[in-house]
Amino acid sequence: MMNNKNRRSFLKRTAMAASGLLIGSRSQAKSKAERHNHQRPASGGLYMGDFTAPKLETVRIALIGVGARGSGHARQLATVEGTEIVAISDLYQDLAKKAAKSCVEIGAGGRHKDIALYHGGEEEWRKMLKEVQPDAVVISTNWENHAPMAIAAMEHGAHAFVEVPIAVTLDEMWAIVDTSERTQKHCMMMENVNYGRDELLYLNMCRQGAIGELLHAEAAYIHELRFQMEEVKRGTGSWRTYHYADRNGNLYPTHGLGPVAQYMNLGRGEDNFESMVSYSTPARGRQLYAQKNYPKNHQWNQLDYKGGDMNTSIIKTHMGRTIMVQWDETSPRPYSRHNLIQGTKGTLAGFPTRIALEGGVEGATDSHHRWAQGEQLEKVYAQYDHPLYRRLGAVAEKMGGHGGMDFMMRYRMVECLRKGQPLDQNVYEGCFWSAVGPLSERSVAQGGTPQMFPDFTRGNWNSTAPLAVVE
Repeated sequence: MMNNKNRRSFLKRTAMAASGLLIGSRSQAKSKAERHNHQRPASGGLYMGDFTAPKLETVRIALIGVGARGSGHARQLATVEGTEIVAISDLYQDLAKKAAKSCVEIGAGGRHKDIALYHGGEEEWRKMLKEVQPDAVVISTNWENHAPMAIAAMEHGAHAFVEVPIAVTLDEMWAIVDTSERTQKHCMMMENVNYGRDELLYLNMCRQGAIGELLHAEAAYIHELRFQMEEVKRGTGSWRTYHYADRNGNLYPTHGLGPVAQYMNLGRGEDNFESMVSYSTPARGRQLYAQKNYPKNHQWNQLDYKGGDMNTSIIKTHMGRTIMVQWDETSPRPYSRHNLIQGTKGTLAGFPTRIALEGGVEGATDSHHRWAQGEQLEKVYAQYDHPLYRRLGAVAEKMGGHGGMDFMMRYRMVECLRKGQPLDQNVYEGCFWSAVGPLSERSVAQGGTPQMFPDFTRGNWNSTAPLAVVE
């Protein structure tokens, strides 16, 4: 037992120590925040979180890369009112000519008739940007070209629209952010899945508080694509296969992550990405596929496949919420993006689409212990279908492209530029979502060591408005 004098002395020392710990923890937190938010010098430009560009009555569009993905962009953009396809660049002349021909045939009133073509050389796209000076450039090339092409497009006065991921390295992402801020040009990563009917439905339900406070999400891109290895000389497999061989992490996170990040308002006023851990399984599937389907001396059998067949990453946000992100383009299993968002009052999930709410889903279930799905969700769609889907869903489904989500995305890109509205995805979101790629590679290489997300907004994310449920 302590006497009173010793007890008072002990309590004083304890209080001083606690005070010191508190000051130290606050200092460490401040230091952590400073490192997190301000690890790069200011760009010298203006913040682009809610940026609105001057209205464009007609959007003059150039495209770089018109293979499988880019040709779809060309065809559907040519149908949207207020567009003019002014130039197309591709390494291959046949692809450039085919895309231009389809635009001319589609364009009402002949508004796409004078399309300039650039092909045959690695630098023809630069020549196109300089000579044509388009309002917007759509980039659908191999991943390593995304950043340099987007940066060059903005420097030539055009808004850049880039296929996923927005870039491969963190340095490239910072360069994109800096260029966008300095030139005051949009750079949007074209995450089409954010425009899927169920993704829009869930966004609307989250905005209306249907599942309470958001706590956890699950996202994935599980899509067996080994057949792309048949594209040896040209096409996606001719360059993507080398990424699978050389890199070990989650190389394609945005299809699953983009929608749940917007449900949670990450990077938009409420919360933001904080840190991530990542693990990969052994790399077996691609090597076995190559051995089974190609001669021993084939180039695919000369590679040392390092990328694990399945990667699982866990993201922690500033508020302490969690997101599981998975990626697997190798294993023989059905397609899935998971698309799960969990709150204090219920859970919304995908593949298959299903909903569980505390107290049950009206007309379907009487508790959260059973999923409502299929035809049981008709009343949910009737109540919560996103206004954008109500307006564009029928024409989008008719136009096609992943169930209509592609057309809806392309339409919104043009609509926002013509009306002078903020884009549905800002440059920072494209970088945050794509950053999972290089960060997961680091974490896997370091045995699952947590990796901090760069704050591409330099601390400005909390001033950005949540994505509106647009009419």
